[in-house]
Amino acid sequence: MLRLTRFARPAGLAAASLALTLFSAAPAVSVAPPLSDAHVLAHLDLAAGQAPENIVLEPDGSADVTFIGARQIARIGLDGHTQVLATLPAPAVPATPLVGFAAVTGIARADDGTLYVNYATGTEDLTGVWRLSPGGVPERIAALPANGLPNGLALDQQHGDLYVADSVLGTVWRVSLQDGTRTAWATGTELQPAGFIGANGLRKHHGAIWVSNTDRGTILRIPICPDGSAGPIETRATGLDGIDDFGFTGQGDNLLAARNTANEIVYVTPGGAPTVVLTQQDGLSNPTSVAVCGDTVYVTSAAFFTLQDPNLLLARITA
Repeated sequence: MLRLTRFARPAGLAAASLALTLFSAAPAVSVAPPLSDAHVLAHLDLAAGQAPENIVLEPDGSADVTFIGARQIARIGLDGHTQVLATLPAPAVPATPLVGFAAVTGIARADDGTLYVNYATGTEDLTGVWRLSPGGVPERIAALPANGLPNGLALDQQHGDLYVADSVLGTVWRVSLQDGTRTAWATGTELQPAGFIGANGLRKHHGAIWVSNTDRGTILRIPICPDGSAGPIETRATGLDGIDDFGFTGQGDNLLAARNTANEIVYVTPGGAPTVVLTQQDGLSNPTSVAVCGDTVYVTSAAFFTLQDPNLLLARITA
């Protein structure tokens, strides 16, 4: 999630946009190694609130996404068809910090198909982590502070925990799936906002929690100690102004990061300078999140500023 004031008037924003057709985009013209074959799988409807904020993948290659302002969880198939799985209940009076509207943000998936999402409303009764079982209805399983903004989300299925990045409170919460209790697992200046949005995207990778900080343009690594506590926060990448979420490529700690306002996906390697691999010319429209399955890369674009063509784009890792 990035610069959420863009949705302070979601209805007006949607009305300013045209419904878009579900046809493939023109071939990419600027995709760069290690990516190739970039194309838009699904053009979404901004007027209907289809601004995808976060993504997790199904075993069949379909993508589960959150539509941030519509309060929806949806599935986009490999045929480009979009199916709304659930709509979270609206607060009586939304008061979400920074944005003012109810926002569905991070999403994670368990092996049995259960989906978990973060929901920020600014109200005590709804803000927290919600669960959607296959064929079920959404239910809140853990409360989070109403004065925060839960954003990135990752599941540690082995230990029965969820990790949540709070963009306002500069905290990584650990939430128990067993009883819904929350713990401030990691805090520190590195996670704090520097004017607006702090901790944002979040991934569990190789025994650590990795977090992006939008205001500081950084990617952080927080080791998970043997006793489950957080180790020292390490800064692993800098200079990523406007970073939203990110995903690992499957090759060590190499990752792809979404730079929302720059309309770029950058490739980040340990110790190396970020390189631009996808741009607006390839179909990006304010990218928000990245997921990788094998050699296929999925990128969601929410059109927060372009106000045109929110979409799901696919590319291939070739190196």
